[in-house]
Amino acid sequence: MTLNLYLLRHGETTFSQSGNFCGETDADLTKEGMQMASSFADVYQKLDWSAVYVSPMKRAISTAKPFCDATGMKMQVREGLREGSYGQWETKSKSFAQENYSENYVKWLTEPAWNAPIGGETAVEIANRSMPVIAEIQEKYPQGNVLVVSHKATIRIMLCSLLGIDLGRYRYRVNILVASVSMVKFDVHGPLLEILGDRHHIPDHIRSRPGT
Repeated sequence: MTLNLYLLRHGETTFSQSGNFCGETDADLTKEGMQMASSFADVYQKLDWSAVYVSPMKRAISTAKPFCDATGMKMQVREGLREGSYGQWETKSKSFAQENYSENYVKWLTEPAWNAPIGGETAVEIANRSMPVIAEIQEKYPQGNVLVVSHKATIRIMLCSLLGIDLGRYRYRVNILVASVSMVKFDVHGPLLEILGDRHHIPDHIRSRPGT
């Protein structure tokens, strides 16, 4: 048996609806976001789980709670799984950042691995704090199913790190919608991406809502 690592992005927030930057801003789920979390729990509680690792942010905790209630699993909260900080761009729109931080914005678009929003985090910094959590999971749970509940940028960066994709391209190679599930299988050949961004657990009328 191998380790199957499931990466779940939190459910909908007002920021995922608007598209405004939300990294360290501790937003909670919308009503529809809570429904997304419950739908995930309904479908995925049927698997045999070994552990659940969760970001400490409200939107991740609220997404994991229905699943943990259904399975009896205890959340293992890790700071390394929180979303990347957007610094001075927090809560602002992309157009605001482009207009008011134009040079910084262009650098971030061009090479986010090493260029952060002013006061925020680079992709390399996010990888440096999130990947030790993955290493911990591999050490403690070499077999079975482990769930990680995290965030859009953080999940993209972890996937790129695992799959050997340049961190500077994380936004242009991997898309992670709200409440989507990806799965990486670890076997003798290393990490293998088996599922990317699946949302079939979400009811159609919610899945069709716009959002990032």
